[in-house]
Amino acid sequence: MTSYQIKKLIIEDYHKCSNIWEMEKNPKMTVAFYDELVSGNRITFIYLVNDEFVGEGSLVLQNNDPAYTIPGKRIYLSHMIVKEEYRNRGIGGIIADYLIDHAKKIGYAEVSLGVDTDNLNARHLYEKKGFTNILYHGEDEYGEFVKLLKKLT
Repeated sequence: MTSYQIKKLIIEDYHKCSNIWEMEKNPKMTVAFYDELVSGNRITFIYLVNDEFVGEGSLVLQNNDPAYTIPGKRIYLSHMIVKEEYRNRGIGGIIADYLIDHAKKIGYAEVSLGVDTDNLNARHLYEKKGFTNILYHGEDEYGEFVKLLKKLT
């Protein structure tokens, strides 16, 4: 029988996230995420299936972009990812719901996120979860993206 759980990532288990995403191919991001975890600015939750890391999502309390964070009001949903062979099973929706509930529990009124415009599965999921307000539509070195907002109140 398959059992799953969601638990808060502890620093000692950070390296296990490489089971979900290719940490060695993204050394800058890997170090930045680790530093945010250590500082307490990033809260990451892991979705486990039979104790295997298969999904993750984070809430970032503060960054340098006011579209993403407003201290005490808006928190940033960051780096939600499900291991490829576990996709299309509803895991992303479970993680998103968990992060939204946690943001409410710790007192935030809004959750923001960024998503590539061509990532149609993610866009559909986020819109279904209430991320319907477009804060920004633009382009960066990775391509075209939108910043979306969900009000929790």
